[in-house]
This record gives sequence, C-alpha cells and structure tokens, in this order.
Amino acid sequence: MTAAFTFPGQGSQAVGMGKALADAFPVARAVFDEVDAALGEKLTATIWEGPAETLQLTENAQPALMAVSIATLRVLEAEAGFSVGRDAAYVAGHSLGEYSALAAAGSLSVSDTARLLRTRGLAMQKAVPVGAGAMAALLGLDYDAAMAVANEAAQGEVCQAANDNGGGQVVVSGDKAAVDRAVEIAKGKGAKRAMLLPVSAPFHCKLMQPAADAMAEALSGVTIKAPAAPLVSNVLASAITDPDEIRRRLIEQVTGTVRWRESVAYMASKGVTRFLEIGAGKVLTGLVKRIADGAVGISVSGPGDIAAAKDALAASA
Repeated sequence: MTAAFTFPGQGSQAVGMGKALADAFPVARAVFDEVDAALGEKLTATIWEGPAETLQLTENAQPALMAVSIATLRVLEAEAGFSVGRDAAYVAGHSLGEYSALAAAGSLSVSDTARLLRTRGLAMQKAVPVGAGAMAALLGLDYDAAMAVANEAAQGEVCQAANDNGGGQVVVSGDKAAVDRAVEIAKGKGAKRAMLLPVSAPFHCKLMQPAADAMAEALSGVTIKAPAAPLVSNVLASAITDPDEIRRRLIEQVTGTVRWRESVAYMASKGVTRFLEIGAGKVLTGLVKRIADGAVGISVSGPGDIAAAKDALAASA
C-alpha cells in the first residue's frame, strides 16, 4: 500500500460543501443525517445555506468539516470500492482532521466524533478571552528559524509554533502582544511575509490548556478502538494504533504543535507516494507537493473527483 488518506482542518470550510455529494449519493446524505442527530440540530442547514459567519464559528466548522470528510469517504467506499483497512497505509488529519481520520478508520463512531468536535470547538473558543490571543503565519522561514522568532518574541508571554505546515509555512500562536512582536521580528529575519490570521482564538499553544482539560474529560467517556490503518499523530509525526495512546495524544494535540511537515515526510519515508485529501478544499494537497518530492496529492471533495481517486488508488496498489 503506497496511499495515505488525509483529512483537512479548519479553514477549509465553505458554504455548500458536501451538498453535491449528498444530493447524488444516499450514503453521503446518511452521514449528514447522523451528524445532525448526534448534535440535536440541523448543522447541515448551516453547512449548505450559511451564513458563512455561522459556519466559520469553531464549534460549527469542526464537526461540519468532519461530516464532509466522512460523507466523501462513504461515497468512495460505495462507488469506488475503497477500504481504509485494505487501501490506506496510514490515515492522518490536520488538527481537527485527526478526528476525521479516526472516524474514517473506525476508531471513533461518527456520532461520537461529531459530539467531541462540538465540545472541542466550544472549549477552544472559551479558553482565552476574545482579543487576548492571536495567531500569525510566518512564510519563507523554516521551522527552526520560526521557532527562534517565537522564542525571541515571547518575552515572558506565550508564543509558540502551532502549525509546522511545510514549504516554509509556520504558524505561531500565543498572547496577542507576543504574536505581534513575532510578526515584526520575522520580517527582520528574512520572512517573505508575516501576517496575523483572522482566527478567534490562539489554537495549539499553552493558552489552550483549559480546552485540553475539557477534552480529557470528554474523551474519557468515549470508546476508542484500534484504527483500521495506523494514525500518524499530529504531535508525534509518527504512527500509533493503541487506543489509550490515541486518547492521550488527542489531548496533547490541543496545546501542542501540529507537526504536519514531519508527518507527511514520515509517511513518504515509509513508501507513501499518493496522498488522498478526503473532504473540503485542497490545502493539504498543495502542501504535499512542497514536502515530499515526487509524491502526488489528490483532492477528493465532489462527485467529479471519485473516478480520479479510484485511478490513483489503483496506481498505488
């Protein structure tokens, strides 16, 4: 097996995502119905009709993106004969996408995943008062250089690497004043661009500890099974299968760095040559090309992508 199934994170959401699949395939519609039932509300109405500001709320975007990913996977299973256990060398997801990956691999039920992501979104939003934290993208600096910028900017406050996305793209997160300093320092250190991101909270840093505590409690009451394919953990950038370790790493992920560059490099080093991004957007597909020489990224988000995904999987068998 030389294919990995990857799942997008927050920022990939768009009003209308997944609707064409749900209209065309009953198996996709069933996933959206299951998520609505698990949450006790019509999240699908927000996903397909908006408004965009409501969909972008962390508490909505996280379960919504998962729903689209799993609906897409169900179509791949039904129409193209996909099987995570047979066809995926690994599963991996960017931040919230790690939950989608676990649902895809049968480690978490879809209903539990929807509820966990609603809890996660609410907890991350509440962890830090609005305006007290910030995130910024530093473009054109490698990870070590970005870490040096973050350390210099901290000055007793929190400023740490939230996402190491690869291709010279590192996101820092922390106290607003410290992140502001990081933007200015990065510009002086040769960054091509350094800019604040339009986010509502400083994700993946120590300020998220209250959210990590909330997730520890939420995850303690959920059944986690061994995944059908190994999960490449965000915080480890290596593969795990033990349910207790998966639970522990999901908690650590709330305050830890999403080590996406290293995760893709790890999978490539193990022989993965095709990375199928299952769900909304093409962010991860774009990053693959920057990280793993010769690897192919395939985005699967709508009815028109199913045949191409089937061909890609056949080529990787």
